[in-house]
Amino acid sequence: MKGTDNRNPPIILVDDEEEILFSSKTQLRLAGIDPVVTMNDGRELISFIDTHGAALVVLDLMMPHCSGEELLKELMQRFPAIQVIIMTANQDIERAVACIKEGASDYLVKPVENNRFVAAIRQLMEVRRLRQEVGTLKEALFSEKQTHHKAFATMLTQSKTMHRIFQYAEAIAPSQEPVLVMGETGVGKELMIQAIHTLSGRMGPLIPVNVAGLDDTMFSDTLFGHRKGAYSGATEHRKGLISQAQGGSLFLDEIGDLTPTSQVKLLRLIQDRRYYPLGSDLAQQTDARILCATHRDLSTRMKNNLFRSDLYFRLSAHQLTLPPLRDRKEDLPLLTRHFLQEASENLKKPVPGLPHELFNLLYAHDFPGNIRELRAMIHDALARHGTGTLSLTSLKATIANRNANPLNHTTLDALPPRISFHGRLPTIQEAEEFLIQAALELAHGNKSLAATLLGITRQTLNNKLRRQEEEESSRF
Repeated sequence: MKGTDNRNPPIILVDDEEEILFSSKTQLRLAGIDPVVTMNDGRELISFIDTHGAALVVLDLMMPHCSGEELLKELMQRFPAIQVIIMTANQDIERAVACIKEGASDYLVKPVENNRFVAAIRQLMEVRRLRQEVGTLKEALFSEKQTHHKAFATMLTQSKTMHRIFQYAEAIAPSQEPVLVMGETGVGKELMIQAIHTLSGRMGPLIPVNVAGLDDTMFSDTLFGHRKGAYSGATEHRKGLISQAQGGSLFLDEIGDLTPTSQVKLLRLIQDRRYYPLGSDLAQQTDARILCATHRDLSTRMKNNLFRSDLYFRLSAHQLTLPPLRDRKEDLPLLTRHFLQEASENLKKPVPGLPHELFNLLYAHDFPGNIRELRAMIHDALARHGTGTLSLTSLKATIANRNANPLNHTTLDALPPRISFHGRLPTIQEAEEFLIQAALELAHGNKSLAATLLGITRQTLNNKLRRQEEEESSRF
C-alpha cells in the first residue's frame, strides 16, 4: 500500500484476493487512470482515507474481518461525498442492490469484463470532476474574491465584462478539461491562454502550435512525432509537441481551421489520453491539457459540416469568448496611454501630450482589428510624430482608409432615423443635412472629427453648417 497526495486522491481497490487487486490495478493504469491504491484488508480503509483521502472506492462485498456492507455504512456516515462501487458475485446481486439503496453509486458482477470495469470507473470519476468544478465555479462567481492580477497583467482593462471573464478563467484554470477561447482577431486570445496555463499550476511548459494550414500528415507528425523510417526522409526518431507538453499544456491555435481527418485524431487524443507516433503501434500516454483558440464561428462551421460537433463539445468543456474592442471602449484611454508608453520606449521618443479630440476620434472607430489595430495605430502615430502635442493626421488618415464608409455603422445604426426611405426618396440637400447631423453626433460635437468622418475638410463642413443656418433663418 502506497501513500498519495491529498491534492490528487487515489482510487482505492479493496478485495481480499491479491490476484484481483493486481489485475484491476494494472487495467486502470493501462487506461491512464492513476493513482490507484490496493488493500487486502478492509479494516485499513477508514484510517487511510482519514489521512490521504479518496477519489473513489471499489469495495468487494464478501471479505473476512469486515464485510463490504459494513464498510459501506461507515463510509456513507463519515465520507458521504466519496463514491463507492460494490463488487459482487452472481448469488449476491440482491445484497448489491441493497447497497445501492444505502448509498453506493454502482455495482459490478464478478468476473468483470475489462472494458466494463474501466468504463464504470471513468464514468464515476467524471461525475466527481463535474461536482468539484460546479462547486469551484459557484465559489468563484458568487464570491468577492479578487483574481490573480499578475496572471492577467498583460490584459489591461477596466471593463466589468473582462473582469468577470478573468474570474471565470481563474476558476477553471486548475481543471483537467480542455478550454476553448473564442473571439475576433486581435482581442487577446493568446494572452488569455497564457494566463490560464499560469494559473493552472502545471509544472510543464505551454507548447503552442498554429494548426491552420496543416494537412493530416503534418498535423500528426507535428503533434505525435514519428519513428525512424515512418516515411521517406524520417531518418531518426522525433518527439511530437504533445510529448514536449507532458505535465503542461498544449495550445492549439486556429482550431477552427483543422481538417476533418485531423479532427478525428484530436478527438481520440482527448478521449483516450493516448496517441500513436507515426510508424509506431505502441500507444503513448499523455497528461497534457488541451487549450484551444479560434476566431471562427464554430456553430456555423458545424452546420456546414466543416467542424465535428462531438469534437466541439469535448473542446468546449470550458468555453469563454473575449469581447471585441468596440464593446469595451471604456478601455480605450487606458490602452492608448499604455501603447504610447510602449512606443515611446521602443522608439526612444518622449511621450507627447494628447489632443482633446484624440479619444473622440477613437470612440467613433469600430476597430475591426481590435487591440492589435489600436496598438499599430498608436505606434505609427508616434513614429511620425515630431514635437509638441501628438498629431492626429496619421490616425485620421488610417481610420478614413479602413472604414469602407466614413461613418461608424455600428454607432450610426443606434441613432434614431431622421429620413425614411420607405416613402419618397430624400433630396440631396436632405441627405446632406442628415449625414452632417449624424457625423456631429458620432463625434460628440467635435467638428474636426465630424469632417474626417464625412471625408471633407473642417472648412467645408463649417461652410455647409453656415449655409444650413442661413436657410433655416430664411424660413421664418
